[in-house]
Amino acid sequence: MKDVTESLQDSRPNYVPTENREFPMSEANFSRLSELAHDYTGIVLGPHKKDMIYGRLSRRIRALKLRNFDDYCDLLEVDGNAELSNFINSITTNLTSFFREKHHFDYLQDTVLPALKEKNKTTRKIRVWSAGCSTGEEPYSLSIVLNEFFDVRSWDIKILATDLDSNVLNHGRNGVYDVQRIQTIDDARRKKWFLKDPSKPDVVKVKPELQSLISFKRLNLLEDWPMKGPFDVIFCRNVVIYFNKDTQRVLFGRYGDILQSRGHLFIGHSETLHRVSERFESLGKTMYQKID
Repeated sequence: MKDVTESLQDSRPNYVPTENREFPMSEANFSRLSELAHDYTGIVLGPHKKDMIYGRLSRRIRALKLRNFDDYCDLLEVDGNAELSNFINSITTNLTSFFREKHHFDYLQDTVLPALKEKNKTTRKIRVWSAGCSTGEEPYSLSIVLNEFFDVRSWDIKILATDLDSNVLNHGRNGVYDVQRIQTIDDARRKKWFLKDPSKPDVVKVKPELQSLISFKRLNLLEDWPMKGPFDVIFCRNVVIYFNKDTQRVLFGRYGDILQSRGHLFIGHSETLHRVSERFESLGKTMYQKID
């Protein structure tokens, strides 16, 4: 009978048994890659990520026809090398779905937007930021809610969607998704906001009305931000779990700076501001409101 531990390892994404590895990866290699990841993105790669990193980066070594991980690390450390973008795209994880953590969107629709409609009735302006937008499901979910609540023809509404990974941003801009991705959306919304092409039954495309509110931009959250804000709402979900506490403190401080007074911040289900930032009041269920 197969060993239980071995079975569990075989089921892990990107797991490759050490003895079968095409490119041996030493502890020194992993340490260099971890340092580069942290220097360029702020992401912390713990030892438990070693198998994942091997699985993703061995493809790059093969594609570049390099000999080993030493060569790959040397390449990444050459100033201005184009491979750096591929490295960043490879190590970032992009798991998302439409209306993920639905209670956030319900609260946005039922509580936040009615308050903003009254608060911003003079400017008739709404600004929302999806930070770490991945392949676009989150900003499009936001666009659906905003389109359904406001008459967008008479309001100035913009959604900024940013991510570190240029590949997922292109996916988001295209707005084309496997039909299975929208099965969790109710029938009325699927019919209203997604287009089907009879010649391509396996995919759907978001309607132009949704795309028109969104600007997809590449952004490293730890670098300078070109936008000045202020934002009424920020979604930054399942992003800071890759950062250490010190980096989180800096990032949430910057979110506080760029949010409107009493603006709202939504974070991921496994994240918290406890002992990280005192600038936000908890509303429960990983929803926060800026105190000042």
